[in-house]
Amino acid sequence: MVPSNEHKLDQVHLQRIEQIKKAALKVFARRGIVGTKMSMIAVEAGISQGLSYRYFKSKEELFITLIQESMEEANSAFEHVHQLPGTPKEQIRTFTQSILDESNKYSFMLIHHASVSDEVPDKAKQIIEHFSAKDSIGQLIPLFIKGQQLGEFCEGDPYKLLFCYFSVVTGLMLQENQIDENNWCADVDILMKILTK
Repeated sequence: MVPSNEHKLDQVHLQRIEQIKKAALKVFARRGIVGTKMSMIAVEAGISQGLSYRYFKSKEELFITLIQESMEEANSAFEHVHQLPGTPKEQIRTFTQSILDESNKYSFMLIHHASVSDEVPDKAKQIIEHFSAKDSIGQLIPLFIKGQQLGEFCEGDPYKLLFCYFSVVTGLMLQENQIDENNWCADVDILMKILTK
């Protein structure tokens, strides 16, 4: 059965929205909301600026949409880290590779930008506060404690260890020149050496 024209139009509409969001995520993550213009997003998406306005009224609306989706994805990743196979060390290594993966790092960079910038829309800040109240990052503490008990991670305050871990991960994400996937793997290995005995 051939899909109706209306169904085809819906598919094209959804594909175009995803195309714009993917482009916007990259641009916002790299340039921040103040340094981003809709024309830049249109260029990254390979569409006209006018077409981008057919799907999103403003860059603020697009930014808020991306923050909501990124926070939901990040929260889900934190909730499921305990279900990854292996020991705590292996779980954290897999989790770290996932964060730094090209398909995920821009979402985490966007969240970082929105968390530290005064220029983001109030609605975006409210979304971040809502998810921060869930203490998603804190869900890693039992994993760090278990890793310490098994002798896989350094001794000491697991909260400080977690803080150091995320400081390094954030620093790695903000490195613009890391294009080669093999470099990320080497960086993850270095990070794991910092955490382990």
